[in-house]
Amino acid sequence: MTAPRFEGIIPPLITPLKDRDTLDQDGLERLIEQMISGGVHGLFALGTTGEGPSLSYRLRTEVIQRVCKLVAGRIPVFISVTDTAFVESVRLSGVACDAGADAVVLATPYYFPPDQQELKKYVEHLVPELALPVMLYNMPSLTKVWFNIETIQALSSLDRILGIKDSSGDLDYFARLCALKADRPDWAFLMGPEEMMIKSISLGGHGGVNGGANVYPQLFVEAYYSAVSGNMARCDELQKKIEAFGKIYDFGVNSSRYIKATKCAASILGLCDDFMAEPFIRFDLEDREKLRNILENMNLESDG
Repeated sequence: MTAPRFEGIIPPLITPLKDRDTLDQDGLERLIEQMISGGVHGLFALGTTGEGPSLSYRLRTEVIQRVCKLVAGRIPVFISVTDTAFVESVRLSGVACDAGADAVVLATPYYFPPDQQELKKYVEHLVPELALPVMLYNMPSLTKVWFNIETIQALSSLDRILGIKDSSGDLDYFARLCALKADRPDWAFLMGPEEMMIKSISLGGHGGVNGGANVYPQLFVEAYYSAVSGNMARCDELQKKIEAFGKIYDFGVNSSRYIKATKCAASILGLCDDFMAEPFIRFDLEDREKLRNILENMNLESDG
């Protein structure tokens, strides 16, 4: 069987902001350097953790260009081109290609949810128009639409698809995805929820797109290698550490809490600003101190 082209820990990069349309450029550089030094295997920009849909198209272009320039070919760069407009996804893929990115990432279009037949046709029409190879992205909690297994199987005939990132949190679904290796042994199957990354390797997965690696990349990189090597004793230790770290996500009531917590932790460690793209707002001082206590009690240190 052919090994997947992309595997390992590919963090969904947070987008550090100074205000609603100004990038924290120094913070972005610190983030990238500490993740690369922490051993990550790629970076994924403008995804959910990167608040991509909330950023202006101008700022998305700036993020793509600056990330690719800072990475400078040291690790692969993935760029989300998910959009409600077909032509904007195509345009953004061209920006990513010109900047030197390696691949684009495509979730199901949001706001107007397509049925599975429409979704299949949409991907079949869009993929040939995109300037780079494509990683599909299953994120039903936010887009309202799953990539059904049958739809993914039908799309496996498209050579320019590299695999899929699954953030559904459904391990049975992920196991069924991995069974598609029979059709596409070259595909990568990546897990989104970080607490499931170690388990996903045993199901046939190839790594994780884990937001916590913005803050503590070495934890997730070591967990990945331990899972791949079958060191279950070490995996158990690291799983407990990942779950303890995951307590930073306990504040708040909706999906924004994951982005808020990641940005807040990064700012506490002096990596970047924690300004949120509106309509979200950063944690108040009380929650910030609670999060700081979690980090201090775990004695986690950034790699910067």
